[in-house]
Amino acid sequence: MNTTDERAGLPSAGNDPAALDSFLAKWRQRWPEWGVAEVFVPAPQRGSALAWAALLQELGDAAWGGRDPRPGEAKLAWWGEELQGWSRGARRHPLGIALQRQSADWAALAAALPTLRASRERPRDHAEAFAALEPFAAAVAAVEQRLFIGAGDDDAQGSRDAVVAALLQSRFFHEGDAHVPLAIVARAGEGTPLAIWAEQLRQRWPQAPARTVPRRLWTALAHARLGHAEPARALKPWRSLAIAWRSARARPRN
Repeated sequence: MNTTDERAGLPSAGNDPAALDSFLAKWRQRWPEWGVAEVFVPAPQRGSALAWAALLQELGDAAWGGRDPRPGEAKLAWWGEELQGWSRGARRHPLGIALQRQSADWAALAAALPTLRASRERPRDHAEAFAALEPFAAAVAAVEQRLFIGAGDDDAQGSRDAVVAALLQSRFFHEGDAHVPLAIVARAGEGTPLAIWAEQLRQRWPQAPARTVPRRLWTALAHARLGHAEPARALKPWRSLAIAWRSARARPRN
């Protein structure tokens, strides 16, 4: 592990399949529903979809995890270097085994990481929470377009909104309520801020389906979890199957 990797607490075993499996397993542990839902993803895309989801989890955990933001900032800086390396054909992280050679704009994703880091700050309201993640979501949606559809128009508002919504739900995996908007925190007496925010997200969830099947599945599962008293709790397999079936059949509007 080189000095940069050591500071960020990240691996440099870019060719170790066992290390790759550990990152994929970590994502599956958080989203066990995928064992049911992934059957609706075309078989040739399932490996890339799983690795891509694991990468987004790593980036989100770096941006929002822990009470001290500095370790996460170091990890995101490392990831910025790593993704720039992917665009040049180099890799250090095991997830690069599954993703680095894919035809995607990794440099643009790296350039969007500062906006992800900035989204750690508490937003004022629902609109600001969405707006803060819009630049990063645009880069994510563009990568997903390339991974799961191929060349084409990357400017799909439905896909970007779906990414933002799923990212906001994923913050419930982290301790505390620093992601809850100030406007909701100020409504003391109406319920716990986390519960109010979860319900507001659920009610204002984007309606336009994303362009890619994996994104439609991830976003639908995230939306369903918001209906739980604990928005990070996994869904039952039968419910996951029904949600995945409906989402896979949905037709994008743009």
